Formats: sequence, structure tokens, C-alpha cells
Amino acid sequence: MNKYQSDFIANLIYYREKKGFTQSTLAAVCDCSKGNIGGIESGKSAPSFELILKIAYALEIHPADLFLRNTSVSSKGNTDFFQEKFFPAMKEMIENQFPKI
Repeated sequence: MNKYQSDFIANLIYYREKKGFTQSTLAAVCDCSKGNIGGIESGKSAPSFELILKIAYALEIHPADLFLRNTSVSSKGNTDFFQEKFFPAMKEMIENQFPKI
């Protein structure tokens, strides 16, 4: 499996779960079988262009979002940055700017 395929699979799973869809739900919305979605997610089969468009429409994302770098990793990195660096820095700045009265 190449990097593009593994990123596609990771993004498909990430966006499907973010939307709250099971494989069955996504399959029903896309008018395909649960086995088809499962096969794509396991890397055993590849979706047609038409199915990629249906999946993107169902997940309310741009089709290109399925091919970009692994979104679940990028999203976690962003969350970690905000939790570990940004929020503490903002809190410190606010406390320094507006001392307790």
C-alpha cells in the first residue's frame, strides 16, 4: 500500500467517524454495500471516481480532502499545539495584561 492510499483510507475513516457514520450508514447514503466501504477502508479494494464523489458529498467535504495528508494526525497535532502551547501562553498573557484586582 502506498502513502496516498494509506492517507486516503485514514482520511475516509476520520471524516466518516467525525460525521458519526458507521460503514453501513455511509454505504446507504452512497448507494453501495457495506462490504464496499469496508473493502476500501481495509485497503482490499479501490473506489471508483464516482464513488469518491459520492463519499465526499455524503461526508460534506471536498473530494480532495480525502487525498490530502493524513488529517487525523494533522488534527491531533493541531489539538496538541493548542492544548500545550497556545492556551497556556494566552492565559499567561491575559494574566500579565490584566492583573487580578
